This record gives sequence, structure tokens and C-alpha cells, in this order.
Amino acid sequence: MRACGGCAWLGIPYRKQLVRKQEAMENLFRPLIERMGWDAVIEATCSMGGKAGDPGKAPAPRAFRYKAATPFAPGPAGAVRSGFFARGTHTIVPAPSCTVEAPGARHILNEVARAAERLGIPAYDEDARQGMLRYAVLRMGWRTDEAMLTIVTARREVPHIEDLAHELSSIDPRIVCVAQNINGREGNAILGRETRVLWGAPHMKDELLGCTFAISPTAFYQTNPQQTEVLYRLAIEGMALEAGDVLLDAYCGSGTIGLCAARDAARAGKAIKLIGVEKNPAGIADARLNAELNGLGPDEASFMATDATEFLRDAARSGTHVDVVALDPPRAGSTPAFLTAAAELGPRRIVYISCNPTTQVRDLEILGHQGYRLCRLTPVDMFPHTEHTETVAVLERS
Repeated sequence: MRACGGCAWLGIPYRKQLVRKQEAMENLFRPLIERMGWDAVIEATCSMGGKAGDPGKAPAPRAFRYKAATPFAPGPAGAVRSGFFARGTHTIVPAPSCTVEAPGARHILNEVARAAERLGIPAYDEDARQGMLRYAVLRMGWRTDEAMLTIVTARREVPHIEDLAHELSSIDPRIVCVAQNINGREGNAILGRETRVLWGAPHMKDELLGCTFAISPTAFYQTNPQQTEVLYRLAIEGMALEAGDVLLDAYCGSGTIGLCAARDAARAGKAIKLIGVEKNPAGIADARLNAELNGLGPDEASFMATDATEFLRDAARSGTHVDVVALDPPRAGSTPAFLTAAAELGPRRIVYISCNPTTQVRDLEILGHQGYRLCRLTPVDMFPHTEHTETVAVLERS
């Protein structure tokens, strides 16, 4: 559907999409590699459904997004409109289905609008700043038959909210949690700071690389789980962990990368010590639960709700030993203060996962001046039919 604001490359053959992404990464990272005198390899983009370096064998990906969302807006006679924002606007384009979303996802989201209409719960009007229902966010399990539905409202007290939760819970048997997030702020941010569970379990579960993860309503969890496994395998391979190593997982969120690495090392008979650092206390609560779910005790995996930069500075001052640092920062990238503090710890390797290669280039140069060299960079196509690419950079101490 060309009218919606996503999948701008949907009409381009997938093979050509991969060629474009590979060229973009070469053009972005090659000048840095040459300027720093590194002999790093920019590997072929890991496609969906094909082998790296052989994009012609990859079919056009479908139904790979296991997180979906819809905005709401008032319609005529109390109707609630749902769908996608048209590109460059906040005009909602109705969508009965979506090619790239998991099966049934768009039906569930559209049924939220129908349930709100039946109960007389008005959609939020951005211009008038009136109404209740702003967004719905759906998370679906990739390897489990579980789903979690979060409705975002302009204020906490919503008439018939319990009735709405009950109706939403019956839309699809996979739904195990219905939550409410309150966002009364202006702007484009979907989620606010307060969340409460209205019905069901406090989280849903999914699996990655043989690990089980509990996912709470506002936890970060990758949208494309199939490619997430590719991304994490590359990161774990780049860590080259040995028995007794200390792995520091910065910006750890709910602990997915670090816990997958720790479990992988344990299976290989190379038990390690995992330290996870994340500023969001809710993420740390999830990470501790996830460690328990995967059989890792506090002596094997510990998580701290604190600022990553301050933690690294304190660790460097106290002489804490760290062998490998893994980081997966937000789109804005990391900061010079964090990168300097990470280098002061002296890990033999730094594995940097990025959802924004432009900011990663900037950060890799900082690490280069701190005594690290890039030895490998692998693009991963996490978002087919868009221009976005994620990358895994492996750095070694010079």
C-alpha cells in the first residue's frame, strides 16, 4: 500500500534493495576505514531468506514484523479511525492488512478501534487535544503463541476502561496481556512514562537463540526476530568469549544480547560472568527475570539500573576487570564520555550493534582514537523494503 508512511522500497526488487544497502554501507564506512588505516572487512549484507553474499537467492520478505502499532483519530458520528499515517502527514490511511506484519496483527489493531466505538470511548484529536484513545501497540511472539496489546490513552482515567480490556482480551486467543500506557504529552512519542496492566499476565514470552524472554509492555525487543537471531549470532561470534571472561552489556535493556551470549558460552563449556547496565529500572527488572528464566543465577549474571557512563567511570576507577564490552545504543548513538570510559576499562574487544550506521561511524572514530581498531563490520537487513540497515562492528584493542 503506497499511501502509508512505511515500506518506501516495497516496489523495488529485493535483490536491488540489498545492492543499494551494501553500496550505502560501503560509501559510509570506507572513508573512515581508509582514514584510520584499518584493514577492516565490510562483509556482505545479511539478507532475509538468503545467504550472505548471495542476495539473488533471497525472496521478497513478508510477514516479518512482530511488533505493530496504529494511531487513532476521530471519525464521523463517534467512529474511531485506525491504520497508518500517510507519508509525511498525520492523516490516517485505513489498512485492513499489512504485507510485512505478522499474520493477524493488523486485524487485532483494527478491532481495538471497533471495541472503543462500541463502548463510546473517543479517539484522541491531536488538533483539539481532546479525546482518550491515542495508539495501540501490539507485540506478538515469534516462537510462542503469545501476544501483548498496549493501548495508549491521553489520561489515566478512561470511562469503561475495564470493559475495553475485557473486550480486547477476547479478540485473539494469543493475547495474554492487555496494558494501558498513559501519554498526555504533545509530540510524536507514542509511549508515556506510566504503564499498568489491565488484564492478564504482566508480560508475554518469546524465544531467541534457545533463550526464553519475558517482555513487559514498554520493554525494548527487536521488531524482526528472525533477523535478530542473525544479528545476535554475529555479535556473539565477534565477542570470541573464553571461559572466565567478564562481558559487560551496556544499554542492555531486558538483557537479550548478554543473556544469549552467556547461554551460548555455557553450552560450549565456557562459563562467563555477565554484567548488564541499563538506566531504565523496568528494563533491569525484566533482565533479572530473564536471567532466572534461563537458569543464570546472580553470580553468573548481574544487572544494574544506573547510567552506563557513570558505571563505566566508576568501574575504571576501581580497577574492575572487563574482557568484552557489548553495546547497542539508541539511534542517537553513544557519547564521547561513554566511549572514553569504555576504552579506559581496556577490554580486548568491543562489539557495537547499531540501528543508525551514521552515528556509528562517528563513534567508531572516537574508539579508534582511544586505541581500538575495527576488524569487521557486517550490515544486517533488519527492515526490508526500507532504507534502514543495522550493523555489527567488531573492534579489537590495538
